[in-house]
Formats: sequence, C-alpha cells, structure tokens
Amino acid sequence: MEQVVYEMGNLRIVDLTKHLDPKTESRRCHMYRFNTGGSIPDYHTIMDLMSHLGTHCECPYHHDDEWPDVEALPLTTFMGRAVYVALDKLPENAQITGADLEAACGDRVKEGDIVILDSPYKIPPFTPATNGPTDKRLVVGEDSAKWFAEKNVKCVGFGDGVSIEDSLENVKPFHDILMAKNIVFLEVLRNLEHLSSDIFFMSYSPLPIKGLDSCPVRAYAIEGLGEFSK
Repeated sequence: MEQVVYEMGNLRIVDLTKHLDPKTESRRCHMYRFNTGGSIPDYHTIMDLMSHLGTHCECPYHHDDEWPDVEALPLTTFMGRAVYVALDKLPENAQITGADLEAACGDRVKEGDIVILDSPYKIPPFTPATNGPTDKRLVVGEDSAKWFAEKNVKCVGFGDGVSIEDSLENVKPFHDILMAKNIVFLEVLRNLEHLSSDIFFMSYSPLPIKGLDSCPVRAYAIEGLGEFSK
C-alpha cells in the first residue's frame, strides 16, 4: 500500500503528488534504461516526458514567450505557507467567484501564500472524462483570478475537484491575469483529504531548466512548523 503520511519528529509530512507509471499514463511518459558500465553496472535512464505530467507546476512561460520560465523564477516561488480551501458548499459545475473565495477563506489567506482549491466533484485527471458529461468539477475564471491577484498570492493549486481547462472564456483570463504577476499554478494534487490542518508549509520544486515552461514536481505538505501553521 502506498504511503501517504510520514512522521519526522514533531512534524507530519503528507505526500500530495500523483505518482507516475509509464505503463498507465495518458500523457507522454517513457523511460529508456541502459547500462553504460558493461560488466560493472552503471545504469542511466533517458526520460521522455511531457512538461505537464502528473502533479506539475506551470510557470508564466507556459502562457507567454516573454514571461519567466522555470529557471528564471526564484526558488521561494515554489515553497511557503499554504492554505487548503475545500469548496464543499457550491453546486456542480459552479463558477468559483471572488465572493465564494472570500467566504471560504475569510482572513486566512495572506500575501505570498499558496492557495490549494478542491471540491467533492472529483474526476481522474487527463482522461476522456475531462469536460465530458460526468465532469462536475468547479471551474475558475476571471473573477476568481482577480481575487487571487488582489491577495497577491504566489501560487494557486488544484485538487481533482476543480477544473482549470473547461473553456476559453475562463481559461484565458485566469492565465492572463495571474501569470502576468508571476503567480504559478500547481495541478492535480492528491491526498488532500489526509491533511490534518488547513494551513501548513508546502514545497513543490521543479527542475531549474532554462526554457522549460512547466515541470512535474514532488509536492508535499509539512504540518507542525510553527511559523507556517497559523
């Protein structure tokens, strides 16, 4: 059974990453392993991956050639105080508004935070179910983007219950408004139900490769760090 929660002293660590299996991924994910050492094994692997694979961080270069790529953003973009927001009072396929976020978050969200959204209407990511008749996820758009921009957060993350790709009229302004401010997106987080706190430290660092628009990450929450627990 896959381990999700780890204990390390007084800290509780929750793995929020979608683990990848090349045999079952719907997006490009191939491993080519070879031995360079002959009789003395020295294995290397060529990784043939899509940048938007599994749990991944999307950076502004994803949306505009003139905006920062993964390597150009400071390391602090990819870690910090995180707030988990479970939007469980909205109806199926509802557009998440700034008013909805204000009601759900209150004064919990501060400048520079990471905000993680989810809802009960989950579907498996990157499958034919996306935008199909069984897709009841909540959606983000211009109004929610303006709220996040006004709060000056550093990252918006999504569980399987919130869609970021439902329609052009929602997707474009959400990207336009937030990525123009170097606010990154963190997609397909899982195991959010294992969190014991809605405020915690979080890390999701991508590889610092010049010219990379997005990158798969290992995302995790650390609960119990006093400075990041309130």
